[in-house]
Amino acid sequence: MKTQNKTIEKVTSQDYQYGFVTDIEQDTIPPGLNEDVIRLISNKKDEPDWLISWRLKAYNNWLKMNEPDWAKVDYPKIDYQSISYYSAPKDKSDGPKSLDEVDPELVKTYEKLGIPLEEQKMLAGVAVDAVFDSVSVATTFKEDLGKAGVIFSSFSEAVQDHPDLVKKYLGSVVPYTDNYFAALNSAVFSDGSFVYIPKGVRCPMELSTYFRINAMNTGQFERTLIIADEGSHVSYLEGCTAPMRDENQLHAAVVELVAHKDAEIKYSTV
Repeated sequence: MKTQNKTIEKVTSQDYQYGFVTDIEQDTIPPGLNEDVIRLISNKKDEPDWLISWRLKAYNNWLKMNEPDWAKVDYPKIDYQSISYYSAPKDKSDGPKSLDEVDPELVKTYEKLGIPLEEQKMLAGVAVDAVFDSVSVATTFKEDLGKAGVIFSSFSEAVQDHPDLVKKYLGSVVPYTDNYFAALNSAVFSDGSFVYIPKGVRCPMELSTYFRINAMNTGQFERTLIIADEGSHVSYLEGCTAPMRDENQLHAAVVELVAHKDAEIKYSTV
């Protein structure tokens, strides 16, 4: 216990080294939340009608709910109309097609965070999906994983490439009726990671997603969906950092883990 306490004390007494801001031009929608904002987010991501409808149902359900007050935490009352619900690097709304197209400033940002996006610089055996504010900017080792039948992509990409899987499992673990923040996330989620491990496959690499909040006065509402088919195995790590600012920023995520018979998902978050 003494060793554990010393470790905690050492970590908490260090200066926060991830408090910097990346100076990059961003496409940020005005603050506020209504059905038009939800449609705008969905249209920016070119989503199918069924997903727009799902988002709107979640939003209307959220309007009928009350923010929970059971948690023993003290924070200023959240003004949900003062938050911007979408921000992305300018002209990168759909995400780069390859690592060569990633903005150099974003590459530098993840280098400073200890998450190099160039595959040759990454830790051996670890694939990363890097999410910057509301969009995924890069996913590494997708082709290598694909050879094993593993799907590892941004959530937005999965909606386009694997709509049947997304439609089948989205909300199957955490429906938008589950709680106040699940409903809000379901209405406005922008990006996150999608993983599918085929039947009987042991994922050949560790998977990881790193979420970085950069823009001011925004919220981050990522959605993670991991599906391990029968007899499969995957290990996944999720992390997040943000600049140091005087005001609070809302981070309301939903993670859904679907493990079929004899499947194993090792999920960690830091």
